[in-house]
Order: sequence, then C-alpha cells, then structure tokens
Amino acid sequence: MAALFGSRLRRGATTTAVAAAAIAALSASQAPGAVPVDVGDSRAADVTPPPGTPVSGNSSYYTELPPLKTPAKPSTSIDTQGAGAGTAVGEAEAGIPATLLSAYQRAEQTLSETKPGCNLPWQLLAAIGKVESGHARGGEVDDNGTTLAPIRGPVLNGVGFANIPDTDNGEFDGDTVYDRAVGPMQFIPATWQTWGQDGNGDGRKDPNNVYDAALAAAYYLCAGDRDLSIDKYLHQAILGYNHSREYLHTVLSWLEYYRNGSHEVPDSSGTTPATTGPTAPVTPSPSPSPSAPGTTPKPSTPPKTSPAPTKPGGSGGGTTPTKPGGGTTPPAPGNPGTPTPADPAPTPVATRIEKAGTGTLTAVAGTRFAERAAVRAKDAAGKPVAKTVVRFEIIGDTDALFAAGSATAIAVTGADGTATAPAVQAGERTGDFTIRAIPIVSGVASLDYTATVTARQADALVRTTTGEQTAAPGAEFADRIEVRATYKGVAVAGLAVTAAMITAADGTTPAAGPYFKDAAGEPLRKLTDLTTDANGVLQLPKIFADDAEGTYLLRLETAGGATLTIELTVAAAS
Repeated sequence: MAALFGSRLRRGATTTAVAAAAIAALSASQAPGAVPVDVGDSRAADVTPPPGTPVSGNSSYYTELPPLKTPAKPSTSIDTQGAGAGTAVGEAEAGIPATLLSAYQRAEQTLSETKPGCNLPWQLLAAIGKVESGHARGGEVDDNGTTLAPIRGPVLNGVGFANIPDTDNGEFDGDTVYDRAVGPMQFIPATWQTWGQDGNGDGRKDPNNVYDAALAAAYYLCAGDRDLSIDKYLHQAILGYNHSREYLHTVLSWLEYYRNGSHEVPDSSGTTPATTGPTAPVTPSPSPSPSAPGTTPKPSTPPKTSPAPTKPGGSGGGTTPTKPGGGTTPPAPGNPGTPTPADPAPTPVATRIEKAGTGTLTAVAGTRFAERAAVRAKDAAGKPVAKTVVRFEIIGDTDALFAAGSATAIAVTGADGTATAPAVQAGERTGDFTIRAIPIVSGVASLDYTATVTARQADALVRTTTGEQTAAPGAEFADRIEVRATYKGVAVAGLAVTAAMITAADGTTPAAGPYFKDAAGEPLRKLTDLTTDANGVLQLPKIFADDAEGTYLLRLETAGGATLTIELTVAAAS
C-alpha cells in the first residue's frame, strides 16, 4: 500500500453519460504502493514505491479548482495580515487556517534538514491538503492540530472504489470490516502504518493530526531521492499520491495559486471547496456499516427548495425584487436580510519568548540529557501564544545531537504557549555548548540555553581476575589484569582510566620496577589512554619486570574518584 487517495470526478461533468464515463475511467486508475520499512523517529526510507497498488482505494476528494483571479502576490510568500471582511474571492481562497499553515511549513522545514535534495515546497502540501480535505474542513482542529471530528473517506468495499478489507481492526478508520481513507491528508490505514510520522513531538503518530499527516505526506512525496524542483519528479510525486491526470492538474493548479500568494487566517474560518456528485468526501459515524458488495451507493441529492415569495416593500425576509437593469436591491435599513459577517478575531502573534522552567542541562558523555530545553511564546500583553513554530539548534564545539540524530529540531507551542525541544543525546566530546531557540516569527529574538557534557564517571573499580601478580626479575607477569568499572552498580562504557606504577611512600612514579611497553618496546610506567569496553571492562596491557626485586604498587584511577591499587611482586624463584 502507498499513500493516499483515489480517483474522483471533477466538477463540470454535467451529463450522466459524461459522469459515468469519468468515474469508470478514473476508478480504474492505480497508484504506487509502498514497501513496508521502518521510518524511525523523523526519517522515512528512501524507497520508490512499486507500481500496481491502489493508493487510497480510489476514494473521493475535493475537486474545485482555484479561482481564475489569483491573489495579489505579497512581498513574501506569506502575508500574515490575513484577509478581512469583503475580501475578493481570490483573496479569500488564498487564506490558509493557521494550524494547517504551521503544519505545512514545519514539514517543509524538517525535510529541508533531513532530505534537502528533495526541495519540497510547503505550498505542495497545502495544495494536497486543500484538495484532500479542504484544509481539514477549513481548519476545524484543536490546539494540538488534531481534527475536531473524524475525516473519513467512503467504505472501500469494492463498490465504486477499491476493495480493501480491514487492515487496522478499525483503529484509525472506525471500520473493522473494510478500510477507509483517514484524516486531513487522507491516508488509508495500511499506508499510515508504513509512512506515519510524529510531526508534533507528542510521542504519537496520528493520521488525524495535521502535523503528523503533513510530515508523513512530505516523506512520501520525497521518496526515492526525488528532486521536486524538477517538473518530471514533481509530477511523479503527485501521481504517486493519486494516479490520475485530473488529480495532477487540480493539485498543480492549487500549487501555483499558493505560490502566487497566500495568507494565514484563524482556524475554523478557512474556505472549504465545493463538491458535487456521488464522489463527494464522506464523514460517516464512528462505527459505519459498509455497503453490501454488489450494490451501488445512491448519490446524495440536495433537497429542492423554492424561494419564498417576495413581500411588497421588501420587508419580512425572502428575496428582494430584481432591479430593472439586473442585480438585486439591498435590504432597507432595519429590515431582515443577510447579515454581514464580523471580521474574524485576529490571530495572537508572539512578540517574545522566554525560558519555560527547564532545569540544568547537564549529561555525562554518551548519555541522554534528563532535561529538555523549553520556551514559552507570549504576546504583547504577556499572554501565552499557541501554534508558534520554534526552531531549536545545537551550536558549538560538540558532537551532541537531538535524539533523532540532527543538530536542529522544530517544535510548536501548545495552548500554554510552550514549545519543548526533543531530548539531546550527549556525544563523547566534553564541555559546554548552546541550544538556541529561534521563533519563526518576524522580529522576535532568539533565546539561548547552555548545556554541558561531563566526562564519564565511575564510583567503583573491581578486579574480574584473581590471583597474585608475581614475576621473576627480567620476566613478564603471567596473568593480565582485568577490571570492571561501575557507577551506582551499572557498568560504565567508554570510561577513561589511568594506570600508573607508584611507590608506597609518596605515590610518585618510580624509576625502576615493573613497567608496560610503548609502541617502540621501551619501558613505560604510566598509561593515560585506557578506556573501558561496552561492558565497562578493561584488560591492561602486559606488565614486565626489570631486575629490581621487591613489592610495587599499580594504581588505577577514573573520573568520579574510583580507584583500585594492586600489588606487584618481583622475586627470584625459590
């Protein structure tokens, strides 16, 4: 199975014959499937889905093309001022609900870091999101980006669409008999199980969440090392989403429309494209009953209505008389009529970010930081601002990385205005570095955290070999010494250990007595480049005796204060 959605009938087929022919032709189309692979935390496998598998079971999609009049192109790709009441149709259609816009842009940012060669534009995700669900029904999502109500396609029972028996036990689509396409980007469950992503960092992969779904769609579009800046591969990617030339044309039209200009509008105030015919998107009840095989679903017919008679004088409601020259006369003041909608409340905008209760950022080399950097976005009145995109960067002379293996990560503020970076994995390089939080809001300053990686430590060193260490003058000690380092009972891998021959009196290194050998075979009585293995075990190099008989001491020391002293005896055989 692959990503998403099937063939549908575009508006404009006005006769039954044309509609039937279009449905027959499009329902036969198929799209690539996806090889099941482990896509990990934030990366998807670079595979080209094989041909021959229906993408979404040929389920329905919105078919409205963008207005002929494109929005005025702003100085930047996003006009954050939005559109007010009375905005022309073109400008209204260019409005993208705030959370959806954030999800598309965040997915683009992630792919620019993990798959920069793909050149994925967020406007492509916006075009697909518009076509597939009207931007989640005009932005009907909660503060975390999850749809307020399920968005589900038709039952894929082979009646007008593909026949896909249930693959998820109803987990995603609420249907335990057949599959259905799910969520704002319309993934079928089997596809989601392969390509699903956690785009908002909440630990879940939810096709009903716009951040998760947008990121999953981004990885699917970029599969196979595609470069979407090249038309050939852009078209391949869109056709891989749905193998229909009609679909390709529709998505490309919206892509170009959004590239010419768009703006943010509040959630639940975006426009939803119109749909016609039996292929309009369906949102069934949570436990739908699939249509019986072999039957044809009846197209929904809108109820017929008759206009109310016009009352003399235009009072009392109804339609107003038509002017002799065409057009209509607006209702007189005080008379009932169509109310003018109020301007939507402005979307809160962050003016600053501040630290949000993060503790000391310290970790031992090779371990994960217990604390995570967090910031809170606030507006000019000091109130928290949700849905602010924050980019976290690791800066400095360090090999520490975020848990996904990248030096950058994206997070979005929740209802309390807080955005939290992923956990950081410390490398082997010790010292301080910076975690910088950069709000993706014009004019808002970044904020820095200092993080520290300390050397590995042990609180105990014990021998794993037994027996006295004795050698004759000029001979080597028969048994090699082996020790194990632990910290609070847990083995410490990669721990630096110093081994030195010392005198009993003052702990200095003597000029005579047992020794190690350097690379040239010369005596060496102190080693500083020893490291425990993955199990916390260290086996010392061979030790040799010179001609001086007596009892000597070998001291092992580690960071953290763990020490171990071993007696070495050089004596002639009796």
